[in-house]
Amino acid sequence: MNPSTAQAEVIVDELVRNGVRQVVLSPGSRNAPLSYALHKADHAGRLRLHVRIDERSAGFLALGLAARAQSPVAVACTSGTAATNLHPAVSEAFHSGVPLIVLTADRPPELRAAGANQTIDQHRLFGSEVRLFDELAVAEERPGQNAYWRSQVCRAWQAARGEVRGGPVHLNLPFREPLVPSGDDHWCESLDGRPDGARWTDGSDLGRVPSELSRVRARHGLVLAADSGVDGAGEWGERYGWPVLSEVGAVGVPGSAVISTGMWLLGLPEFLREHRPEQVLCVGRPTVFRQVQRLLADTGVEVLLAHGGVDWPAPAHNLREVADTFGPTATPADPDWLTSWQQADQKASAALHAALDLERWPNGPVVARSVVDALPEHALLVLGSSNPTRDVALAARQRPDVVVHRNRGVAGIDGTISTAIGAAIAHGRPAYALLGDLTFLHDNNGLVLGPHESRPDLTIVVLNDDGGGIFSLLEQGSPEHRESFERIFGTPHGTDLGQLCAAHGVEHQLVHQQSEFVEALKWRPGLRVVEVQADRAALRSVHERLQTAVRSALLG
Repeated sequence: MNPSTAQAEVIVDELVRNGVRQVVLSPGSRNAPLSYALHKADHAGRLRLHVRIDERSAGFLALGLAARAQSPVAVACTSGTAATNLHPAVSEAFHSGVPLIVLTADRPPELRAAGANQTIDQHRLFGSEVRLFDELAVAEERPGQNAYWRSQVCRAWQAARGEVRGGPVHLNLPFREPLVPSGDDHWCESLDGRPDGARWTDGSDLGRVPSELSRVRARHGLVLAADSGVDGAGEWGERYGWPVLSEVGAVGVPGSAVISTGMWLLGLPEFLREHRPEQVLCVGRPTVFRQVQRLLADTGVEVLLAHGGVDWPAPAHNLREVADTFGPTATPADPDWLTSWQQADQKASAALHAALDLERWPNGPVVARSVVDALPEHALLVLGSSNPTRDVALAARQRPDVVVHRNRGVAGIDGTISTAIGAAIAHGRPAYALLGDLTFLHDNNGLVLGPHESRPDLTIVVLNDDGGGIFSLLEQGSPEHRESFERIFGTPHGTDLGQLCAAHGVEHQLVHQQSEFVEALKWRPGLRVVEVQADRAALRSVHERLQTAVRSALLG
């Protein structure tokens, strides 16, 4: 057996022993040893292999799989720019705490010095955005290699899994030719792992007992269920009488304390002056709404953060306490505090949905409400990072049974189709994605699925307003910037999404009426795209009318 084949087979075997069950592969020449080893393990039923030709899509597919499974997933590629194309997914995984094991093949040192083809400096390629980097020594046939390889895989797996919060790790693997199996199984020592399929090195099982917040004390408090870690937030707020506001509205967060119009209420200064919390318990990392950032930056509000890991966010750098989780508190809440928020929520919700009923179809908020209403029980909903996540938070009705995923670690539109496909495969139940047209176009390579690859049961809804609708709602979209807006922010593209889907062999349906859209949203298996075309120019006025309706209901 040649050294590269031996090393690759041991690495794959030890990954499986550590619990890795899903691996994404982008083929190449230098990573051929890994490709053969992964194919062998897949054929034996030891893991499930997914093959993608685009490394960026491969990285986000692995991200989606790992995010739903909450367990490390490996992604493997060849050397050179192939490895750099994994960087967006690595960044997202690092900032959102998703466990990835990145395996990049490389040339051995003598070929790097010779300026060999497809060679870049891959040493610490992803900088500070990995929890561990290691470059394995070039494989040699000598005693001690098996233990070394297995030990480093265990170290990588432990780092990816994390003590409280996971993240990406990077193993750079320089392979020396020959890169294909020789058919000879002889080696100078046993390449077996531990007996009974055990991992080579047992680390601590999540390391330590998670710490709990100790300074929860206010009678007038507020729970902000932000980017992640919303499990238990609704129940906690219900038990202690704090309203629970979420950056996905009332979707995926159970409990009677959940305020479905929370983002609208925080956007009303007059309301917030009368309902200013003494403490805010932030669960996860808030990223979407400016009104949330303003609240957390208020020096008169004490901010507590439940966030695993050392890379915790600190809006305005005024956090009072950070812990891994939020535990019981003996502080009695003001019984009228939660009631006042619930009464405001009822008024705002009634006014909001009455106003939505009057809006001309289609627009983002109305489409988002229809999508959430149509979801089967326990469905997965993947949201694009731009307008869709905002539209769901602002317009959807309460759906505590739905599972929501958003790439909010760095909030890019990179790889969202691939993320949705990975998450849908791991979810194993009906899955939907709600994306804008630019997000869809940015990762249309994610629809390239070979005949041997698993096809997810995923309905992708694309709200196509021919450009960057989010900018219409920002300062750039104000009337004084109209002259330059379309060219540098609106960015119309005119792409026929139906033809694009046809090229990929993916079912596409363009709907024109609301009743047709509701029918198209009914669940059926398979991968398909449902497109709704909207007028981007009307978006700003839609939001203004909705805000006016909510304001009038609460403030008169």
